[in-house]
Amino acid sequence: MADYRSLPVPEGLEGERVDVGLARLLGLSRTRVAELAAAGAITLDGAVVGKSDRLAPGAWITVELPEVAAPPPPEPVPGMIVRYDDPDIVVIDKPVGVAAHPSPGWSGPTVPGALAAAGYQIATAGAAERQGIVHRLDAGTSGLMLVAKSDLAYSALKRAFKERTVTKTYHALVQGLPDPSTGTIDAPIGRHPKADYKFAVLAEGRPSVTHYQVIEAVRGASLLRVDLETGRTHQIRVHTSAIGHPCVGDLTYGADPVLARRLDLQRQWLHAMALGFHHPRSGEWMEVASEYPADLATALERLRGSG
Repeated sequence: MADYRSLPVPEGLEGERVDVGLARLLGLSRTRVAELAAAGAITLDGAVVGKSDRLAPGAWITVELPEVAAPPPPEPVPGMIVRYDDPDIVVIDKPVGVAAHPSPGWSGPTVPGALAAAGYQIATAGAAERQGIVHRLDAGTSGLMLVAKSDLAYSALKRAFKERTVTKTYHALVQGLPDPSTGTIDAPIGRHPKADYKFAVLAEGRPSVTHYQVIEAVRGASLLRVDLETGRTHQIRVHTSAIGHPCVGDLTYGADPVLARRLDLQRQWLHAMALGFHHPRSGEWMEVASEYPADLATALERLRGSG
């Protein structure tokens, strides 16, 4: 049975977009509100509204929240490594195929589920489906993720990511050799106009800045160190593709499928290698590092050997 929420537009939210205002009001993510709007589940004074419509002063909002099935019991995730742990935070090495948090349509393992199965209790702050999650990695990208275990850590780390005081370093194997070998890609990113599951460089997109440096050239490809100034969805994949050098194996963004098959690579060659941040309680600067998982290490060695 659906759950109906009906209430007037409160002071302070007048003029806000529907997705922004209801996310704040109901404690949902903007993505979840957008999905409800697309399903016709949000009305304003009885008229169905879209996610980008505005909340009018004095109007009456009604939201139909479908019944949510109980989540499956958490299961351990093979290959997940805990790189650091204390009462406030845990840093994990996320394997490929694990989502950062539960989302509609995703039935695979998630970071909160994997941590729960391993006996970790994470913060309860944040939207219901993202409790404790202060940043994300694509399910198809492996590497380091920082998760808050206390509400104090959640608030401090969310602020740190927003203020861009956290350093995020990735390694990406891209096709070809970027010229110049060190550079910055400053190009706004938004949802792809024709494919909802993709993103693209768009004039009306959100500001997005990626710094890269070639650290090794191999046959037909280059290994990059990538430092993110912003953290948009698919940012590295979109930016490297936009300059003509997609991540090896990233068929979604134009990588060569023949090369991917030759390297037996089932996903994009992209790994979150290092995180640097101030500890949310002590303020001490911390750095945590990762290593290449087997599939990426093997693909890189094959390219090195072919040279």
